[in-house]
Amino acid sequence: MPTKIKICGLTKPEDMDVLNALQVELAGFVFYKASPRHLSQDRAAQLAARCRPEMERVALLVDPSDDEVDMAMAAISPHHLQLHGQESPERVREIRRRGACDIIKALPIETPHDLAQARDYAAVADWFLFDAKPSPGGLPGGNGDPFDWTHLSAYDQSQAYLLAGGLTAENVGRALAISQAPMVDISSGVESAPGEKNPQRIEQFVKAVRQADTGTPDTARKE
Repeated sequence: MPTKIKICGLTKPEDMDVLNALQVELAGFVFYKASPRHLSQDRAAQLAARCRPEMERVALLVDPSDDEVDMAMAAISPHHLQLHGQESPERVREIRRRGACDIIKALPIETPHDLAQARDYAAVADWFLFDAKPSPGGLPGGNGDPFDWTHLSAYDQSQAYLLAGGLTAENVGRALAISQAPMVDISSGVESAPGEKNPQRIEQFVKAVRQADTGTPDTARKE
């Protein structure tokens, strides 16, 4: 199966037009005020309305209250809620029931032992997102830091996951070869500045993923 691509942290109508043109599968909208990619309810609704019908919408939340879950649901009618905080399995179950949509649980990875967290959430998460563990004081995600992809050999592959953390057009082919990830997630790696998506970088990233799927090298770009 082709690798699914999620572009997260979209902030402008032009971002959506680029994703539509490139047939990107998933679009991520951030509802976290500490993030430079945070969206108001109205702004998120405007952007989500530009998604082509086949695109899956993802609402990113961090330790959300019930009201915040309701706001995200009303704004973009997401296919997935991505939880990027310290939500317990019990809280994830409550959010899943409240939102009535699929859950992506983000799990920070620093060592192979961190993958054991997945067992705790297996009954309440549909997908996982494996991201680098943030440095002290860092945002829960979108920091542009990679982790050692060989750690994923310890994952039993029982549930699908998105690979995130420090991906770029230059390294995603190598990341996929090592991890065999079914999906990839990128935010800062296709930006000119925090919250400012770069159309050329998005296009280069999508091209690199598609070429990795087919085993075709990009002769115009050196690793």
